[in-house]
Amino acid sequence: MRRFISIAISLCALLGLSGCGIYSFSGTSIKPDVKTIYIEPIVNNALKINPTLANDLTEALHDKYKALTKLKEADEENADLLLSGEITSYDIKATAITANETAAKNRLTITVKIDFQNVKYPEENVKKDFVGYGDYDSSQSFDSVEATLCDEIVKTIVEDIFNATVAQW
Repeated sequence: MRRFISIAISLCALLGLSGCGIYSFSGTSIKPDVKTIYIEPIVNNALKINPTLANDLTEALHDKYKALTKLKEADEENADLLLSGEITSYDIKATAITANETAAKNRLTITVKIDFQNVKYPEENVKKDFVGYGDYDSSQSFDSVEATLCDEIVKTIVEDIFNATVAQW
């Protein structure tokens, strides 16, 4: 009986937390009066350009916020949250050098500068660079692994942006 009461109290506490609007089981901490978001298309300002990367990143951000929040999309003038950004770097460098001074592994690194503004709660604004990378064997051509690496890196960067903005981790 004591165990049943303990479980019942725990369940009530969890339901109380999920119903208050500040905490949700998706991990967000969006205040109840924040209801809309505007995600500006990401701009690609890197020296080396992947032609689909900016669009892929923008779409992944839309999908993430739509799937894990109750935020509605709004135009820039009426949104409670504003997210804009630019790809500032898209670089490939050797990461592991063999004894005969050749690269054994290469690394693709993507850097995205994000400006997140909470119109109602400016103390929650975030302006930060997010970096993601993926390694590949130098015996593979970059062209053959680029799409897969970019997909993985975009997922990582979008997760980091989401956590830094509305999950506030």
